[in-house]
Amino acid sequence: MLPITPDGAALHDQRRISRHQLSGFLQVYNRHTDKPIGYIGNISRQGMMLISHLPVMLGMCYELRLKLPSTTGGEVELLDFSARSHWCRLDATPGHYDSGFSIIDNQQAFASLAKVLERYFSFYHPVDA
Repeated sequence: MLPITPDGAALHDQRRISRHQLSGFLQVYNRHTDKPIGYIGNISRQGMMLISHLPVMLGMCYELRLKLPSTTGGEVELLDFSARSHWCRLDATPGHYDSGFSIIDNQQAFASLAKVLERYFSFYHPVDA
């Protein structure tokens, strides 16, 4: 059975955005407690899938943080953002959950990160670049 969005539409009807798999690379933290809550499983410019050990409540807004490697070799760069949960299901790996989120705050910075990661994890032929 496909997940249903708050407006009642099946999720596959809305998915038109290419996602890039990132599991195990970028850890996601609770912005207020700085405790890890999971990893980004995949990402687009408008959202992400979180892989976690606990299920998330649906329809809730979460205050999240990514700790990114510094581009200057210094300390980590923090990317704070808010995201709304839309679906949650058991992952193929026992004891893990997959959850879908849309970004609702700091969308531009999140979209920039998604674009950089897309380039980093993609195979571009020099002619295509």
